[in-house]
Amino acid sequence: MILRELVLENFGPYRDRQVVDLTPGADQEMRPIILIGGMNGGGKTTFMDAIRLAFYGQRAQCSTRGSLSYADFLSQAVNNRSEGKTRIELAFEEVFDNQLVVFRITRSWQKGDGKDTLSILVDDWPDRALTNTWDEYIENLLPLGISNLFLFDGEQVKELAELDVPPPPVKEAIQSLLGLELAEKLGEDLEVLVNRKRKQLANQTTLKTLETIEEKLNQQTAEYKQEKAQLTELEDKLNRARENYRLASENFISEGGKIASKRAQMEGKIKELKATAETERDSLREMAAGVLPLALITPLLQAAKQQGETELDYQQALITQEVLKKRDRALLDYIHQLAISATEVDKISAFLQQENQVIEEKLNPETPPYLRPEQDTINLLNTVLDHRLPSQLRELNNKQEKLREIQIEIDNSDREIANAASPEVYQKLEEAVKKAQNQRAEAQANYEAKRRYCNELEAKIKTTKQELERYSQEAIDERNNEHIIKSAGKVQKTLEQFKQKLTLKKLNKLEIEVTECFRYLLHKSDLVHRVSIDTHNFRLSLFNPDGKPIPKHRLSAGEKQLLAIAFLWGLARVSHRQLPIAIDTPLGRLDSSHRHNLVERYFPSASHQVILLSTDTEIGNVEYQQLQNQSAIAHEYQLKYDGETGETYVKTGYFFNEN
Repeated sequence: MILRELVLENFGPYRDRQVVDLTPGADQEMRPIILIGGMNGGGKTTFMDAIRLAFYGQRAQCSTRGSLSYADFLSQAVNNRSEGKTRIELAFEEVFDNQLVVFRITRSWQKGDGKDTLSILVDDWPDRALTNTWDEYIENLLPLGISNLFLFDGEQVKELAELDVPPPPVKEAIQSLLGLELAEKLGEDLEVLVNRKRKQLANQTTLKTLETIEEKLNQQTAEYKQEKAQLTELEDKLNRARENYRLASENFISEGGKIASKRAQMEGKIKELKATAETERDSLREMAAGVLPLALITPLLQAAKQQGETELDYQQALITQEVLKKRDRALLDYIHQLAISATEVDKISAFLQQENQVIEEKLNPETPPYLRPEQDTINLLNTVLDHRLPSQLRELNNKQEKLREIQIEIDNSDREIANAASPEVYQKLEEAVKKAQNQRAEAQANYEAKRRYCNELEAKIKTTKQELERYSQEAIDERNNEHIIKSAGKVQKTLEQFKQKLTLKKLNKLEIEVTECFRYLLHKSDLVHRVSIDTHNFRLSLFNPDGKPIPKHRLSAGEKQLLAIAFLWGLARVSHRQLPIAIDTPLGRLDSSHRHNLVERYFPSASHQVILLSTDTEIGNVEYQQLQNQSAIAHEYQLKYDGETGETYVKTGYFFNEN
């Protein structure tokens, strides 16, 4: 399997459509690594969850789901700022019907749907049969139980490193990966065979009782199947009722029903707007009764003002000239009396004439006086031109703008009312919505009642099976069942031996692989000579070159993590499954030397495709250059998180190689 592309659309912090090319390089040197950088809280965990969700849907073990129902988890996963659909697309290569094809898994939903829509394309062609049986197909290709051994994070490695015995989910995954569940399946089949033989050996009374219980069980099973089929039909009806209600609601809105329901409110609003507009017009009329109309003749008023000021200067000059002439005559007469020389008198007379010339110039205007204004009139004209008219014009513009806005709002409301459904149509639309709503509620109630009854039947069937098993055992114990018991015992013993040998063979191979991987990753190659794995609980034991055990607590935290990674690596190699590996926060608490070995030896060799999601402190500049020098990176991205909007977008280039 090779992952080709992941598309995130309005999923978690990823808003709009984000496309990530995951195809490993296939040039002269294999480039298996897709390096994705992101700070804590920037979307790395959501990226891993998207892969799990695409593969497994409702069964996906997403880290952010917790105890949420699938419907609540889907609603929570929708981007807060998006209004469209949420979509996850995962494309991968795999052999199908002896041909290499490209699968594209698409899961889409909207907030509040409570259910996602699955679509499977094979080489861009829809495959409905595969869509309907996808859970079974992916379980054969990448079983859910082993997925965490290929899609894991640093915290999982830390937890595995600190435990002496792997946790139950990991133990189950190991058994599935190594094919050890085969023996358990054979045991279950043997138990079925023994139960059949019990019936054959029972006496008539016992057989009759067994047949009665079995008939009861068959009746319950038949009824359960019938009720289950009815439950499926009711679920279909419920889905159709929900869809009908959605269509009726959309039709109610598109046909103007929503507007019609607010007709009275909108008509009242229009009435208020018209009253406000009329008040504004009254105010404009009042303004028109004042000085505002004078704005039409502003140039004339300016000219009148200038002419008036000129005429006032003229009148003032006339008065001043008469006064000065009398003063000049009196002054000259007085000078003659003082017996001043004629030359000096002529100079004084010339000076007075020069001073009077300025006044005489004002007495010869280009336009003769015709307004003859008073000073108060000029002052009033100045007040009107400089203050009252500008103020009135500003107020006029504001009121006109407000009237335009009111009129636009009235026109928009009129258009909305024009699009509203008529009372008759509105009544039909409303009745259709109410009918669809009632049908949905009725379908929901019928579905829930049938579901509860099916659960009760399932519990009864379980009780009857327990009764059948208990009575069968009691009845057979009364008979001489030595032959069946001995035969069953022999088979069980043989089966147990087979299981032990199979486990031993698989684990021996796994021990060799884990030892090789661990020694390869360690920078102290002489520390551990052999890794032993317990056949019952898969506990790892370490031995030095002298064959003496090495207590696990002697290992550093980093060495413990390398051991856990070697264990996962060995499992992948023993399974012979060609699957990609995705690792979130891969380096954890490793020191520089362990980091160096992991970056140099594990990441480029862990699989044909390795997706690393790291912060800038885990795979820093040194580790990044180390991977670059090995030509191991096929693609590199950075998850850029915007703290203000709470959104993440995918950008080409790692932290130290941004485009």
